[in-house]
Parts: sequence; C-alpha cells; structure tokens
Amino acid sequence: MATVSPLIRLDDVSVSFGTQHVLSRITLDVFPQQTLVLIGESGCGKSVTLKLIVGLLTPTSGEVYFAGKSVRAMRERELTAMRLHVGFLFQQSALFDSLSVFDNVAFGLRAQGQLREAEIRDRVRERLLEVGLPAAVEVKMPTELSGGMRKRVGLARALAIDPEVMLYDEPTTGLDPIMTDVINELILQTRSRRPVTSVVVTHEMRTVHKVADRVVMLYPLARLAPGEPQVLYDGPPQKLLTSLNPRVRQFVEGEARDRLSELRLEADAAR
Repeated sequence: MATVSPLIRLDDVSVSFGTQHVLSRITLDVFPQQTLVLIGESGCGKSVTLKLIVGLLTPTSGEVYFAGKSVRAMRERELTAMRLHVGFLFQQSALFDSLSVFDNVAFGLRAQGQLREAEIRDRVRERLLEVGLPAAVEVKMPTELSGGMRKRVGLARALAIDPEVMLYDEPTTGLDPIMTDVINELILQTRSRRPVTSVVVTHEMRTVHKVADRVVMLYPLARLAPGEPQVLYDGPPQKLLTSLNPRVRQFVEGEARDRLSELRLEADAAR
C-alpha cells in the first residue's frame, strides 16, 4: 500500500522573536484532505504556525514544507503562486474596508488572472450563496456588516479561489453560539464539497468536536519545564477528555483552578 505524503510539514521548527520563544522543535505533518485543529492557550504559537505555512513568517530554525518544497527556499513568484492555492480566513476577517463585498470576494480571482469578469461575477455570487449571503450584499461595504456577516464574506473570499488548503484563524471568535454553529457548519460543508486540506486554530471546543479529524494541543513554552515537549496532545477529538495529561483535560474542561494558583505564584514572585 502506497504511503501518503504530507501536504504540509513542519520539521523541527522553532520560532523566536528576540528573547521571546514561541515555538520549540515542532514536527508536524498535515495530510491531504485532513482537518487538523490546533488548540491551546493564548501565546502558545497557534496563529504563528498558520503564518509559517504560507511563508508570512520564517522559522528561526527548522524547515516548513508545502507539497514537498521548502517554503523558505521559494522565490517570491513561487510564494505568490503557492498562496493563490491557499484560502486564509483571518481572525478579524481582514476584509479591505475600501472595497465592496463583491470586490473583496473577487480579489483573489482577479489576482489569479484566469477568469473573465463575467465568470468572476458568477463565481462571487456562487460563493456568497454557499455561505448564506444574498446577491444584495455585494454592494455593501465591510463597515456595514455584522461580525458574523464579515466572517462569512471572509470565508467566501477564501473559497472563491477554489483553494487546495484552507487555514482558519479563530473563525468563531466574538460570535454568538448560533453564528458559531453556522461557521462550523460552513467549515464542514467546505470539506464535503471539495477536496480541501484544512488547519483550524480555535479555543472553541464546540468547533473542535464538530469539525476536527485530528487535534494537536500546544502549550506556552514559558510554562514548560526545560526539555518538556510543547505538543501535549496529538490525536482524535474523542480522546481529549480521557487524556492522561492533566493540562489537556483542564483546557478541554475549562478548569481554571490550577492556572489561578500559577498566576498567584507568578504575581508573588514579581513583587
């Protein structure tokens, strides 16, 4: 039986910003059509990992590979071509405030330069309908949209290019429970409609259990003992609650008692 090669690979990757160490010796494979969900406390390097995948950040050491090629070694033209195969839903949607909804969703298609304007219009309307938005929203500006609508426009823009890879950075942050579930359903629909590989960064356990094939939990380096691995869990979502690591169970259950004790000790040490 043939071995499936990872589409994305982080090989012994570390990232530091001056004296601040964010990732340490992370090795991680993401396989084609897999939905990998990254969880962990703020500051553990989840969003940094997404930026490494598309070359927005370069590792301090180690290598990141996309489709078998080192991202670091890619020339600017190759990086641009690679990014045009990646849909990125940013945490705050990152819509262009000076462009209408239509022009935001059409932006990547125009950058690809493969479709005529009439075809772009059809594609934009298809993707807006996919995320539950009518054609009437096309003329609106981002400032006229609610938070949930901005998220859906951002998702439509990411999907418009028919990406091979989808990256979601906190896709449900700031949304109410109903809109959170809408976004989760759209992530599932995206996976069922097209052969896409997804990496989702989230704190929301409902998202984890609804969309993940595989979960990886990172832990902030500053709170690890020397030599402790930064990856605390790597496995299916169903086994999170039975993990033998108490830090994993505390995160999943939202248990703050031990963390409050740590914060008190840190405060006392700072006096």
